[in-house]
Amino acid sequence: MEGNGQEPLVPKHGGYRRLKSFRVAQLVYDVTVRFCGRYIDPRSRTHDQMVQAARSGVQNIAEGSQASGTSKKMELKLTNVARASLEELRLDYEDFLRHNGLSLLPAEHPVLLRFRERRCATLQEVQQWVVDEHGRPRTDTDGVEGNQDLTAAEQPAAADLSVPVRARPCSSVVPLSSACLAANAALSLLNLACHLLDRQLSALATAFENEGGFTERLYRVRNAKRGNR
Repeated sequence: MEGNGQEPLVPKHGGYRRLKSFRVAQLVYDVTVRFCGRYIDPRSRTHDQMVQAARSGVQNIAEGSQASGTSKKMELKLTNVARASLEELRLDYEDFLRHNGLSLLPAEHPVLLRFRERRCATLQEVQQWVVDEHGRPRTDTDGVEGNQDLTAAEQPAAADLSVPVRARPCSSVVPLSSACLAANAALSLLNLACHLLDRQLSALATAFENEGGFTERLYRVRNAKRGNR
């Protein structure tokens, strides 16, 4: 409401930088640019698609928030586009892990529990977590037996690659590769971003049902102004 008690024609809008969904999506974008630059062939279509999907998630949240002043319908549409883009990106990360024989870690895996405890807010913090986690001594609960997550070049020098994986003792646990850790960290952030956007969409839909859009607001404001004459 305005100072005179009248409903404003154009409400406050554009505060997307305060949205947690925007901040997490922006971090996903930063991580994806770095990830693709390091692990995806820059000449491949996948490289461009992943970066663009991550960018779309960020940009559409911002654009939807800015458009909300005069179009709740457009805000809903663009927020849903952001959600769809991040879902596409999530599938790309899952495909990367599957195609490279790397592990898709469950949400309650100790490695991901430690990642969430870090509450990383910047790309640099995510990178440091990957470094710390890769150098962390493995246990049977948070490592991966054998070399399914490592290329020959990434294997620890002490690993005896002449011994078949199935013949190695159960205590032979090697670190997850940096690529595996980075992809799983990105997926953890994507899961959070998608969850936040699902809640955001639900709240926007409820508000639209209860209050209507710009046309209804315009009608109410005009009627209120006429009534005050």
